[in-house]
Amino acid sequence: MANFKIAVMEGDGIGPEIVAEGLKVLEEIALKFNHTFEYEKVYVGGCAIDKFGEPLPQSEVDKILKCDALFFGAVGGPKWDNLPQEKKPETGLLGIRKALGAFANLRPAKVFDELIDASTLKPEVIKGIDILVVRELTGGIYFGKPKGIFEENGEKKGLNTMVYYEYEVRRIVKLAFELAMQRRKKLTSVDKANVLDVSQFWRDIVNDVAKDYPDVEYNHILVDNAAMQLVRDPKQFDVIVTGNIFGDILSDEASMLTGSIGMLASASVGGDVGMFEPIHGSAPDIVGLGIANPIAQIESAAMMLKYGFKLDKEAEAIENAIDLVLKMGYRTPDIMSEGKKKVNTIQMGDLIAKAIGDVI
Repeated sequence: MANFKIAVMEGDGIGPEIVAEGLKVLEEIALKFNHTFEYEKVYVGGCAIDKFGEPLPQSEVDKILKCDALFFGAVGGPKWDNLPQEKKPETGLLGIRKALGAFANLRPAKVFDELIDASTLKPEVIKGIDILVVRELTGGIYFGKPKGIFEENGEKKGLNTMVYYEYEVRRIVKLAFELAMQRRKKLTSVDKANVLDVSQFWRDIVNDVAKDYPDVEYNHILVDNAAMQLVRDPKQFDVIVTGNIFGDILSDEASMLTGSIGMLASASVGGDVGMFEPIHGSAPDIVGLGIANPIAQIESAAMMLKYGFKLDKEAEAIENAIDLVLKMGYRTPDIMSEGKKKVNTIQMGDLIAKAIGDVI
């Protein structure tokens, strides 16, 4: 029996709808495995702006830091688009990652056999892919300074700076090698070393860290080639490690190999409190329609159990429950295909929660 306190950030858009289904599944896990999960509601992003006037109040950070994990919904929407950059919901998202010290974003891209036809790629290209993108999360061009919009010689210019310190690169690369050791012992480091000094710096550190992992086969690939290879031959990849901006782009590309961005979760780890969230956005266009796919949020719960709480059997139970429900033919509209049974957000959550008891 284990007891954990979970900060729950429902957030904006479809966030509350899908988080509710994730909590439903977590409660089923608690019941079946004799655990106790205590929940602390917190606000980040647009909902925090509405409640407190800012996207990341210190009071919410303090609450989160007293918990064992952060179960995160979604942030953003057109309601807040015209605010200054520092007041936008996405600033709260970047800020909480930084506050948690969560330097590594883990994004798996795994194709369920039942959803092979949902992908735009040929089945023989994607069948069996199982990729883990390890993205550096708290450094790089999103955080480097100087940055901003300036005027120079009577003309405006925009500036962002890509900065990485050695310790930032070394810790993310070391984690990626450790994860590769637990998988198929293959690692690909993505950079742009042919034109960027910071990428050559990254590559040199990868080569150095690799000396401690002789059992891992590793290689370097330029980011433009990586984007092409993910579509051409995704099965060549196991663990991909890369910087913040490249990881942001490539992990979204990898997600579409599976057919729907609504299927994939992520974990932001490395600090004392991990953050677990779907990789999709707040989808304001479908709020309240009951058609949002909760599977990515439920997958986030599985990642929280695995990476946050070290409850591997419980995480596997959620994965198997999702697989079982898909095999039974149930689909939300975004993954619907001919001959399958269409269900809404709540029904999908109910089905997966019920399936927990069938797979353990």
